[in-house]
This record gives sequence, C-alpha cells and structure tokens, in this order.
Amino acid sequence: MEYTAHITLQNRKILYKFLTETPRELLLEIPKNFNNNIWWNIAHVVVTQQLLVYKFSGLPMLVNDTMVEKFMKGSTPDGTATDEEIQLIKTLLFATLEQTEADYKAGKFTTYNTYTTSVNITLSTVEEAMEFNGFHEGIHLGAILALKRNIGN
Repeated sequence: MEYTAHITLQNRKILYKFLTETPRELLLEIPKNFNNNIWWNIAHVVVTQQLLVYKFSGLPMLVNDTMVEKFMKGSTPDGTATDEEIQLIKTLLFATLEQTEADYKAGKFTTYNTYTTSVNITLSTVEEAMEFNGFHEGIHLGAILALKRNIGN
C-alpha cells in the first residue's frame, strides 16, 4: 500500500498547488457548460477518500457531516468558500493521508462493507478502496485541468 499512498500524495501536492496558486474568484468560478468548480473538486476528493476508506470500514472519518453533505457525490457548489474552509482543506489534503497510512500500519482496518461505485467497480477491501481512490482522484485532477482552461474567459 505504500506505492498507492505515494501516488495519492503526489496527486494531493498538485491539488494543493491549485488551491494555493489560483485566486479565490477563479477557484469558485463555474465556467459555461460545467457544473462545478476547482474548489469543489479539491474538497470532493478529500471527502470521498474519507467515505471510501473510513466510512465503509466502520471507522470515524476525519471530516464532519457538514463537509460530507457539501462535497459528496451528487452535491453542487454553492459558490462560496471561507478562509477557514480553504485552510481546513489545505490541511486535510495531507493530514487525511498521513492518518490513513498510520491507521493502516496499526491494523485498524479490520472490516469493510462492500460498496459498488458509480462506475460499477465493487470495492470489497480497504486496499481496493485505496487503489480506487487513486483512480477517482485522477478523474478529478482531469476535471480541474479542464476547468482551469475554461475559467476567466
């Protein structure tokens, strides 16, 4: 799982760079023909990793219910992000991965409630969830790159 964690970390570094280098108004902009923004995509990957890995393992998540509701699959951006929310996501981009690695090494993931994703991939173990999460984050990195090309026009 170390390699899976390494790949996810590299993706999170890219997301962090978008979050810190993109002006807030562009983070929040929803270009024509899009239904979300850069901010939503970044917060969404943090929430989704927690759902896939922790919730379906029956463990407490590091994100609260408000964040889950705001950024889970099927939600839509509300056009806002406070300084506190942005700072929290900056921290959680890395803290969630560090905690996942520590919990995995400590053997805390002992059960997993099977879950079939929206792309019809069934996850039966926490390892499968972590691997799928990398795929999921890659999809959203692609979405962010498309958004970046279309904002500010």
